[in-house]
Amino acid sequence: MNMLFTLDRAYLPVFVTCVRSFLRFPRSEGYRIYILHSDLTEDDVSMLRRRFGHDGAQFFPVYVDPGDFGSFPDSLRYPKTMYYRVLASKYLPNDIDRVLYLDPDIVVIKPLDELYSKPFGDAVFYACTHVHEFLTRVNQLRLGIRDDVAYINTGVMLMNLAALRSTLDERRLLEYVAERGPWFTLPDQDIITALYGKRTILLDTMKYNLSDRILNHYNADPANPRRGLDWVRANTVIIHYFGPNKPWKKNYIGLLDCFYRELEPEIRTGSSVPDPAERLPAGKNKKPAANKSGKTISVGSGKRHFQNIKR
Repeated sequence: MNMLFTLDRAYLPVFVTCVRSFLRFPRSEGYRIYILHSDLTEDDVSMLRRRFGHDGAQFFPVYVDPGDFGSFPDSLRYPKTMYYRVLASKYLPNDIDRVLYLDPDIVVIKPLDELYSKPFGDAVFYACTHVHEFLTRVNQLRLGIRDDVAYINTGVMLMNLAALRSTLDERRLLEYVAERGPWFTLPDQDIITALYGKRTILLDTMKYNLSDRILNHYNADPANPRRGLDWVRANTVIIHYFGPNKPWKKNYIGLLDCFYRELEPEIRTGSSVPDPAERLPAGKNKKPAANKSGKTISVGSGKRHFQNIKR
């Protein structure tokens, strides 16, 4: 199973928890985990391989030059790494035809096989929406979208890389960012909704991208049968702690932190793995992450280097 993450170093401890969560569900062919990044070090990737290498996980760091996204708006909360998934089909090896992207602030509580094997047809993404009808229309107007498409949450996306490569138009992407960038609120989601919304198949949010906010909103409707933790354990596959409400923060409010807490004992057995409550300092004076052969896998200024990846 091909997995994809976009990551800056400060979020590495949270990423560790996410990886541990889905490795609880082993696959005979294992997991090939691609990380698009700009600041991970060789020591960081060595830690991941030591911690998870015996659990069926292979790690392939892909360095991306942040200068490739110099004209894209960003902020402290939304760094440029969030855009890397938009061009994942450019950065990943050409022999990969599909990949499952996850945000690192996710815990997987059931196997991912059913999601990963879904047929694409003409679609380029499977994803969820967290927005209801009124705000969907507001977003369409804000982003200049003429079609009736849902607003996509990019935290969980099954990506049809073969189709994305054949339709990738970087010039159109740059033109759209220049035109609509001042109106972006969640930039990566804005871009993917505008450019690919018509070719995205919606997933069941309660199953594949559940948060406390989504659960509370559902239970607030008296017409819906109430769903609690028993229902979540029986039916949900992916818990997503999006937004500021994180279970590793002291001010967390909600029910779903229990799935994160259940992983804490396993994570802490690895002494080289930092606590997710801690933010790692920048990896100064360290070599960028490289693959097993010692060659840096890098993408920047239109260049792609994958000849050393063992497929």
